[in-house]
Amino acid sequence: MARFTLLDYGIFAVYLAASVFIGMWFSRGEKSLKEYFLAGAHMNRFVVAMTILAALFSGISYLAGPSEVYTNGIAFSLVLLSFFIATPFTCIWILPHFYNSRYFTAYHFLQERFSLSLRLLASGLFILRVSLWLAAATYAPALALKEVTGMPLWFTIICTGVVSTIYTMMGGMRAVIWTDIMQLGVLFGGQLIIVLVALGKIPGGLAGVWDIAQAGGKLDVSLSFDPRERVTLWGVIIGGAFLNLVQMATDQVSVQRYLTATSLREAQRSLWIKLWMILPVLVLFYGTGLVLYAFYHSTGDPLTTGQINRADQILPYFVITQLPVGLPGLLIAAIFAASMSTVSSGVNSLTSATMCDFYQTLTKPGMWSEKALLFRAKLFTLFYGALVTGLAFGIASMKSNLVESVNSVIGLVGGPMLGLFLLGIFSRRVDSRGAILGCVAGFLAPIGLMFYKTVPPGGGDPVPISFLWFSMIGCLVTVLVGLLTPSRSVPR
Repeated sequence: MARFTLLDYGIFAVYLAASVFIGMWFSRGEKSLKEYFLAGAHMNRFVVAMTILAALFSGISYLAGPSEVYTNGIAFSLVLLSFFIATPFTCIWILPHFYNSRYFTAYHFLQERFSLSLRLLASGLFILRVSLWLAAATYAPALALKEVTGMPLWFTIICTGVVSTIYTMMGGMRAVIWTDIMQLGVLFGGQLIIVLVALGKIPGGLAGVWDIAQAGGKLDVSLSFDPRERVTLWGVIIGGAFLNLVQMATDQVSVQRYLTATSLREAQRSLWIKLWMILPVLVLFYGTGLVLYAFYHSTGDPLTTGQINRADQILPYFVITQLPVGLPGLLIAAIFAASMSTVSSGVNSLTSATMCDFYQTLTKPGMWSEKALLFRAKLFTLFYGALVTGLAFGIASMKSNLVESVNSVIGLVGGPMLGLFLLGIFSRRVDSRGAILGCVAGFLAPIGLMFYKTVPPGGGDPVPISFLWFSMIGCLVTVLVGLLTPSRSVPR
């Protein structure tokens, strides 16, 4: 298998150095936590839209999106329709509650609505979920670089974690935002190059891709309402809407970006801008899977021939075997761009949750100076960077594909979290006790369904509920148990 040339190494190294330089540049003049976590709340709507988009598209998107379509067809890609449900819901009913007091974290709302214990519980669940998510986002580009260069997986995982942590620790949210902008451009441009090169080698171009995909059943979409079927149209629209709401409405990674906007109206506009920006990005990402399927339909499937052993490796395999010298370095930098954007965003948000929800809340007010708090924030950033890097080694042993693994984690932990926010916003009689009991029930319900298997109507081996429904089930159980629990106090 081909490997990096010196030119490829040079392009890749320049990109990593540029990311660190941005962190160093924005580390100048930081004097407060508001500057470190919210970039002074001076960002305009277009910048906020791009950084939200970049944070959602990780190396997992870069690798798992095309491989999902390559292996299973376009059904999961229709999740883009669910954004038309999640975006207006977040803009109209969720976002205003985060701007009442200019919170630093999403979970401050839960303290004012319920209790401090609920705030700590929600923030703790966020820390758990995002730590696991970031570990997967660190592993994905490490896998790609291993396939390209032959370097050990442990080395490439550490490389990703260290670079992301350094510029995030030094530059805070401003560094994260502006590296997001740079990385989004590299990410989108890299994927476009792959598609154009592949199309040039497929007889008939786009028409040829369509015909081959249709003949191979890759355009088929199930309309079944059976929740045991892995991916259906209703699963990606309804279940996908709940998955997106978890990330858009309750996730500190997203909420922290909304709070960098100059006002609520600017934050709402940024979400609408992101909605229209995400459509071509998703079409390109998932469309790459169809293009690669058509390309290898005639040249031979590298999975079948044993040249790669996982579908998640199909994209980097194409890059190193089909692209001219220099472009592999750029394309692997694009994969790292997506992943470092996600890792840096997540680590900064983990730090803000820890500092604002736990450290400052549980210590005496005024105990620490702003300078001392800023120093501790950077120490927590370093800690979470190391933690995520360590967890990435565990992700490497997972056997299921990345799309299913990551969305399962989001659904299991994020569903109850979404339920807490819905209870707090739409019900005035549910108290802290009901919310906590609902959250516990909402967490246990989808876990039980993971192990409960039944034989589908058509026969065959028993199967569990599809991962697409985990977040919806967890959310609805949380809301139902919370509403049914007798209230002991009048909500504030």
